[in-house]
Amino acid sequence: MNSVEPLLDGFRRFQQNYFSPEQNLYEALRHGQHPATLVIGCCDSRVHPPALMSSQPGEMFVVRNVANLVPPYDAGNQHASVAAALEFAVLSLNVERIIVMGHAGCGGIRALMQRSTPQDSALTRWLDIAAPARDFVYRSYGHEDEAQRLHRCEQAAIMVSLDNLLSYPWLAEKVQAGQLVLDGWYFDLNDGALWGYDAAGKAFVPLVCPLQPRQQASAA
Repeated sequence: MNSVEPLLDGFRRFQQNYFSPEQNLYEALRHGQHPATLVIGCCDSRVHPPALMSSQPGEMFVVRNVANLVPPYDAGNQHASVAAALEFAVLSLNVERIIVMGHAGCGGIRALMQRSTPQDSALTRWLDIAAPARDFVYRSYGHEDEAQRLHRCEQAAIMVSLDNLLSYPWLAEKVQAGQLVLDGWYFDLNDGALWGYDAAGKAFVPLVCPLQPRQQASAA
């Protein structure tokens, strides 16, 4: 069994960084939070939104789940964790931007594409939220190889979640009024690039390009 000491050491570093007399960020945060951005990300341990964007505590409200999915609005769902977080972020915290952040190598999307989860399991029912993305990819790109289809489905699932966000009436009203912006981002952990969905071009475009290879950077 792994030792808990590395976790405690990590907390001590956090404590020193944010609770020391010189750096007491929580002096203000203990009175409340006012994040401007909600990020809906994957619970994949390699994709940690605050770390990816160098965000400080209090700057970002984060919801993480398998495959960064947003279920469609359902007034009768009494245990809707994502819906509850959306409601709190949009109506109580008044966030100004929602980012759905997918990523390369997503195990959830791979399971969706391969139908590899047990039938009627909680995971299968959850991943079925993105079934329209899978169906779209097989319908439009069935001739491509598995790796290409997986990549396309990772991005298509982001679009499904963006569409589902607009099914929440109180959220759509804020978007319509210009009080809330929705973004779809894709983190390519293979090369460190960040892509964003361009609604006008109906495609993902580079937001932050990969770093140059070391040999090219040193030769410049």
